[in-house]
Amino acid sequence: MSILVLAEHHDGQLAGATAHVVAAAQQVKETIGGDVDILVAGENVGAVADAAAKLDGVSKVRVADHAVYAHQLAEPMGALLVELAGDYSHILAAASTTGKNVLPRVAALKDVSQLSEIVEVVDADTFKRPIYAGNAIATVKSADSLKVITVRSTGFNAVGVSLQDQGSAAVEAVDFIAENSQSRFIRQELAESNRPELAAAKVVISGGRGMGSGENFKLLDGIADKLGAAIGASRAAVDAGFVPNDMQVGQTGKIVAPELYIAVGISGAIQHLAGMKDSKVIVAINKDEEAPIFQVADYGLVGDLFEVVPELERRLDQ
Repeated sequence: MSILVLAEHHDGQLAGATAHVVAAAQQVKETIGGDVDILVAGENVGAVADAAAKLDGVSKVRVADHAVYAHQLAEPMGALLVELAGDYSHILAAASTTGKNVLPRVAALKDVSQLSEIVEVVDADTFKRPIYAGNAIATVKSADSLKVITVRSTGFNAVGVSLQDQGSAAVEAVDFIAENSQSRFIRQELAESNRPELAAAKVVISGGRGMGSGENFKLLDGIADKLGAAIGASRAAVDAGFVPNDMQVGQTGKIVAPELYIAVGISGAIQHLAGMKDSKVIVAINKDEEAPIFQVADYGLVGDLFEVVPELERRLDQ
């Protein structure tokens, strides 16, 4: 049997998380054989399909291009995946807002259990996933004939991209058009930013409650500009109204694993650590030397962030 990956895309661009999900699918393939296909569903998604076809290891890209899939609502997307499910033993998607919205519906319609946020493939039936805010790893095994799985993208290295002008994967149209009388798209509110996407950035600098106010988050802009970093925040900072929800890093926010993570004024509550402890290098700046963040940090600096951050910015110019 083959494996189907649901592609995620935004504004006509294939999301980077899809390459990580394909890597997980490749590991499943190694245990059962078959092919790895990608489903691209949306409206006017030809460019997304072309990008998906260039991902290494993809056998076929199936394209459902219709207005009903334009906003990837759970109801039509679920119906589409159920229609295609008979050809596959595994359906995978990123553990993102889209994946968490669509795949539970697919699992329910197919009367199977969903496997959520896997970080390792043991074999075709067995997977590992974090529990208790990442403090333990559970090994779960499914006997269902169809495995519906969301993938924590930080757990898998992204597959490569073909350098050829044309990808090796065939592109095939899907004619099925789902009917959707249950939901409708009203609007979306997106934060405008020139910075990298938080979940995909190679460098992230985050502020916590120690920043004192939303105005003080501007202290992080200079370092972020020099390092090409995304700016995040702890839940405490978000709950205090310093910054919007889409900047939150943690168990109930975004899971990140950049090359460099700089935590400024973040004490290191377990919910925050669950969202960033897989970062390659962690730097912590906090005036409390007993702060839990120092237990996971590779480099720690005990000091007043209002003195340390401007000095760090100056040093980056040298």
